[in-house]
Amino acid sequence: MAKPFRFNLERVLDIRAQLEERARMELGKAIAAHQLQAREVARLENELASRDASMTQKKNPAPLDFYLWRAYRERLVFDIRAGHAKLDELAEVRERCRVLAVSRSKDRKLLDKLKTNKARRHALEENIAEQKENDEMASVRYVPPVV
Repeated sequence: MAKPFRFNLERVLDIRAQLEERARMELGKAIAAHQLQAREVARLENELASRDASMTQKKNPAPLDFYLWRAYRERLVFDIRAGHAKLDELAEVRERCRVLAVSRSKDRKLLDKLKTNKARRHALEENIAEQKENDEMASVRYVPPVV
């Protein structure tokens, strides 16, 4: 009777699959955070460009308007620089998460391949044992022809 295949490292494989899934989720969060920050920086840059354009269209701005515009512009430029710095930081985090996800995926795939190879070897050994048993039964039952 053929015994069913049992992979000794099944629990480890399950844990590695969970770690891979967790790493993928972290990568997804990092990508989303990076995209959100990129949109925010683009919005600030568009705001700066539109405010610059509106100020240059004014013919004779009042000194107070000019002062307020300059202060607002300086703050926008500061926010854009800070946004770019945060964007670079988020890009590094995203890359670390990507490397971790790839590493975890390789670990799981390695164990999965080992499981497949062991299952294949088990099936082959079971087939050989079954064939050997059949051959023995055939030789026991064999009756030579009477001449």
